[in-house]
Amino acid sequence: MDHRHLLPEEIDLLLDGEEGFGVSPLKSHLARCAGCRAEFEAQREVVLALESLPHLAPSPMFAERVMQKVEIFEPWHVAWRDTLRSWFPRSQMGRSLVFGAGGVMAVTMTLLTVWLAQRADAVLFVGNLVAERSRGAFFEGLQGLLITLLGRNAAVAISSNGTLGLVLALSTLVLAVLGTAYGLKSLATIAQRRRA
Repeated sequence: MDHRHLLPEEIDLLLDGEEGFGVSPLKSHLARCAGCRAEFEAQREVVLALESLPHLAPSPMFAERVMQKVEIFEPWHVAWRDTLRSWFPRSQMGRSLVFGAGGVMAVTMTLLTVWLAQRADAVLFVGNLVAERSRGAFFEGLQGLLITLLGRNAAVAISSNGTLGLVLALSTLVLAVLGTAYGLKSLATIAQRRRA
């Protein structure tokens, strides 16, 4: 063992005061080797200095402040489960009421779905009627907007051409707005260059 110096782990064993089978050769090497003895003494001074420091207790809210800054990964299913659990009452009676009301709603929705499936023609008729009325209201509102923006004669001319006329009018309006914005931006840039 004289041909090599002690490893840091072996010096730690001696500093800790360990006893056992492998410690006596380390102690005998330490007695013979001046370099290892110097390293051991330096390490022992550090250990003694650390042990002489006062033992400080953290403030009562230390752990809470640290945990507020730690981002804890929580899987989506755990977050979803906790959210659902917070919606339900904690008492047995409250949970019974919630599950009972949920069961009644499920049965009602099932019966309503079966009833609607048997009367699919009526559902389709009402759906088509609502869609047609909505489309009519949309186009009437659009025509009112065109009358407001362009005047009655232009709106009549556009509506007489149908959907194609409406698309052309809207495209022209969008191009006019974009052209005006570009022109104003160009004028502002020119004015700014003249001032500089």
